[in-house]
This record gives sequence, C-alpha cells and structure tokens, in this order.
Amino acid sequence: MTIHNLYMFDRQGSLMYYGEWNRNRKPENMLNINEEAKLMYGMLYSIKNFVNKMSPHDVREGFQCYKTSKYVLNYFETPSGIKYVMNTDLQSQGVRELLQTINSQIYIEYCVKNPAYNYGEPIQSELFKTKLDELVKQSPIFKS
Repeated sequence: MTIHNLYMFDRQGSLMYYGEWNRNRKPENMLNINEEAKLMYGMLYSIKNFVNKMSPHDVREGFQCYKTSKYVLNYFETPSGIKYVMNTDLQSQGVRELLQTINSQIYIEYCVKNPAYNYGEPIQSELFKTKLDELVKQSPIFKS
C-alpha cells in the first residue's frame, strides 16, 4: 500500500498545504504546485457537483473517492470547509479515517490552536510538517 501525496485546501479553494511521499511521476509540463493545485481543485468542484446532481439517492456523505486503473483519489471535507485530497494506490484501506486523524490530531492541534497561524494562509509550521510526516509514515497505508 502506498500514499502518493496530500493536498489541503481551505473553503475558498486556496492551497494550504501540499506534501509528497511516494509520488514517482512528476508533471510532464513541469507545472508548479500552485498550478497543479488549481487543476485539482477545479476537478474536485466539478466531480462534487456531478455526484450531488446525478446521484439517485440522498448523498449525505457526498463525494468520497474516485478510482482509476492506477490510483485512488480520496477526499474528505470538514464541516468548516477544509478539504483533504490524498492519492493512494489501489489496495489502500482506511484512508478516510487517516484523513480524519490528520484533521483532528495534526491540523487542529498544530494550526488551529496556534495563535501565530492565520486561517487561509499556506501552512509553514515545521512542527505541523514533522507531525504530519510522522503520522503518515506510521500509518499502515504508508509504504516507502
């Protein structure tokens, strides 16, 4: 099982954080991370709207993931509008729980409770980055 990367967006769609672990392929046209994040957020927006409009059932949880032949894009959104996107391999299980843990034990503890952090700004905290990296690498989903 493998975790490739993680995007964190605020409720307006601005990239708050991006982390990579086992991403083997870099963008072909060498997009910078902000351009790539804009593409990702635009795609998420479209998929969420499509799922909400086309589902034959009440969609309480909404869009949670999509699977390709090569990877799975896992999505978690908090009630405050923070959006987490984690790309993993096809065999990964329990990614939603990992994203919830990242939100509650890492983001809230090291950003929200930090008086120096301003919501909506990119996360620069080295403590946040270290704790996130530790949590991801200790996860059974992670494989180096």
